[in-house]
Amino acid sequence: MSATFIFFIVIALAGLGYVAARHRALATVEGDRRSLHSLPNYYGMNAALAGAGPALVLLVAWLILQPLVLNSLVASGLPDEIAQDSGERSLALADVRRVAEGLDAAVAQGVMTEADAANMRAESTNIRDVLAEVGVALGSDVDPTTLQLAQQYRDYAGIGNILLIIAVIAVACLCIGIAYRMTTKDFRARNYVEQAVKLLLIAAASVAVLTTLGIVLSLIFNTIEFLSRFPAMDFFFGTRWEPSFSGRGGGSDLGFLPLIWGTLYISLIALIVAVPVGLFSAIYLAEYASKTVRSVAKPLIEVLAGIPTIVYGLFALLTVGPLLLDVFGKDGALGVTWMTGGTAAMTAGLVMGVMLIPFVSSLSDDIINAVPQAMRDGSLGLGATQSETVKQVILPAALPGIVGAILLAASRAIGETMIVVLGAGAAASLSMNPFEAMTTVTAKIVSQLTGDGEFDSPETLVAFALGMTLFVITLGLNIIALYIVRKYREQYE
Repeated sequence: MSATFIFFIVIALAGLGYVAARHRALATVEGDRRSLHSLPNYYGMNAALAGAGPALVLLVAWLILQPLVLNSLVASGLPDEIAQDSGERSLALADVRRVAEGLDAAVAQGVMTEADAANMRAESTNIRDVLAEVGVALGSDVDPTTLQLAQQYRDYAGIGNILLIIAVIAVACLCIGIAYRMTTKDFRARNYVEQAVKLLLIAAASVAVLTTLGIVLSLIFNTIEFLSRFPAMDFFFGTRWEPSFSGRGGGSDLGFLPLIWGTLYISLIALIVAVPVGLFSAIYLAEYASKTVRSVAKPLIEVLAGIPTIVYGLFALLTVGPLLLDVFGKDGALGVTWMTGGTAAMTAGLVMGVMLIPFVSSLSDDIINAVPQAMRDGSLGLGATQSETVKQVILPAALPGIVGAILLAASRAIGETMIVVLGAGAAASLSMNPFEAMTTVTAKIVSQLTGDGEFDSPETLVAFALGMTLFVITLGLNIIALYIVRKYREQYE
């Protein structure tokens, strides 16, 4: 039975509890609602929340912990040379889970019976053909140990699922029964419901904090592991990026400086494009445009923010890159050879700048409109023209908020990936020429985590170090931007 089906069973039980508790509350006062402490619906909600809340918490906790327990049980059957190496153990357990899922799919699709799956032997059956038939691909043949552990994994998972169903339904029924027994005319159902809703809101508010904490911890631990295997000075101050994965021979140069240079360089080009265009469009829409023009132009500008970044990347690769090559290439219109290929920092920067225009424009427009109208009227009343009012009154008053908007756009540019992958190339370079291929931190994070490299090698773990460094940079920009914006809003609200 799937977790979704169990979820709907719990919801159905909660609905029954709602109806039963509400009916009991009315029955205790013979239908006279005025004699109840709370409205009848609160008694029903109390029973529904009492049943659904603990049961769903148990369901989520069980789904999180069960794979960990199963991995621990299965790992005890791995050979010692594999179990002692964390990387090899992870790969072996991944193979066990894939085989187990493949056997489950084969049984579900009727390819084999449950008895065949339980009695299958690696030496007598081509497991790969059976798994391929149900869409599970393996990188190598299934050895007897892996197949045996996969069968054990299925057995343990089956027992765990049965216990899960029993435990969740039992908890839901027990809690609904307790809430039903507590339902009397003097029971303060409203207070209990409001407290439960308050806890729900606190849990929802905690999700963002806990998610951020989880991301930071995962990056920190893997970054520490990387720095224990690769010199920190060579990483932070190295000027060459030449990773060499296992099997290719040679050492790796994992210098961070070429990547952060490419990131900042491309982001700078993007901001040079986005800031003037976005700011000028915001000034026009806020101070000069009529209501009709504003109602049409503002949504059209904001449409740019909804375009997927992969589309921007294709636009950079297929349109902007060849166009720049026609102008700055060997046989270009200017007769100079500044650009040798369509992928370059300028290509990605220009397209990224177009993507950032709505970020700068919308935020700046809201900030300019937040400037009190009295400041405009006072300036115009003293004889200043509208342009002088914009330059000498509105923009200085809105400057802190505009700076915050620019910093937020900068953090968005630093974290962009797809436009860089398709438009800037893959060369880690410290060049000042914007028409040469460059790459960024985010692009290399993607490349380092894809492929056949060992997960615990420095060449793979470096992706977490890059992510941690980039996280610190963007977090700092966001904190500065939010501080400036909040300070501005406190001043003019």
